[in-house]
Amino acid sequence: MIREIRNKDALLAIIIPHTYHKPGISFLTSNELSQQMAYMQHPKGHEIAAHVHNPVHRSVVYTRETLVVRKGKLRVDFYDDNGNYIESHVIETGDVILLVSGGHGFKVLEDTEMIEIKQGPYTGEGDKTRFPSVSEAEIVMRE
Repeated sequence: MIREIRNKDALLAIIIPHTYHKPGISFLTSNELSQQMAYMQHPKGHEIAAHVHNPVHRSVVYTRETLVVRKGKLRVDFYDDNGNYIESHVIETGDVILLVSGGHGFKVLEDTEMIEIKQGPYTGEGDKTRFPSVSEAEIVMRE
């Protein structure tokens, strides 16, 4: 089951667990998001027509990140836009998470390898605002 992490009406993240399977193409994001994500499952022999993407002017204001966990386990701590802690979830080997809005932090629970995908170019420290992480005593775990 795909998990949508929300704070009131705000979509914070979409988690695709490694156990999720659905034939065909499932678009997981709305057209309003600056980063789109789809899940695809096709049988052997299926063809995706050769294509090139046309130049389309897009305006990207916020950086969105997608993480692919290749190996390991980590806790994702979610915050609102003001740095107020909301809740935490665990992602593990094979899971994918699209971070849509609000803030986030991570606690590595096992040796972890992951791939981060986001709009570029990365502008360094001016690209983000850091704030204090939630204390271990205040962690609220959700599934």
